[in-house]
Amino acid sequence: MANRGPSYGLSREVQEKIEQKYDPELESRLVNWIIVQCGEQIEHPPPGRQHFQSWLMDGTLLCKLINSLHPKGNEPIAKISESKMAFKQMEQISQFLKAAEIYGVRTTDIFQTVDLWEGKDMAAVQRTLMALGSLAVTKDDGCYKGDPSWFHRKAQQNRRGFSEEQLRQGQNVIGLQMGSNKGASQSGMTGYGMPRRII
Repeated sequence: MANRGPSYGLSREVQEKIEQKYDPELESRLVNWIIVQCGEQIEHPPPGRQHFQSWLMDGTLLCKLINSLHPKGNEPIAKISESKMAFKQMEQISQFLKAAEIYGVRTTDIFQTVDLWEGKDMAAVQRTLMALGSLAVTKDDGCYKGDPSWFHRKAQQNRRGFSEEQLRQGQNVIGLQMGSNKGASQSGMTGYGMPRRII
């Protein structure tokens, strides 16, 4: 953890709002998925945001997770370090984030390294892992392990087919950006600058 003193005032309120977004139920689902997905003898962390943070903080589990979502020999992170040095651990978190983005997680769903490292926004970490799990279930390439009901399957396509007749009818419709040929009109209005008559 970083050497930060207690926060007061507005920063305290903001931090409390961020912490309220953290979901303990989601935490247990993500922990179960990571353990099943990595397929190793990984110790189950005690429940709680700080335990979840310290469990993921060195970046090794995250790197193993993203590697397990790729076929053997095609892993995005070649070397996973067990180093206890802070900069090495933060570098591994960054490698995971880059690999997750390449895998298909949207940039808006990806947390910042400090969100995990300093525990600033663990809800963002959960959001990223949820997006990663949803993508893995959706891809259905045989690399996902675990219960598919843990994550939502993303929509793939919503193709629409229109006949020539429907397309021709659509050309006769006046778009709302063009204005409307119905409703209020300016008939009966006086010019600008004319005095108002009171009867």
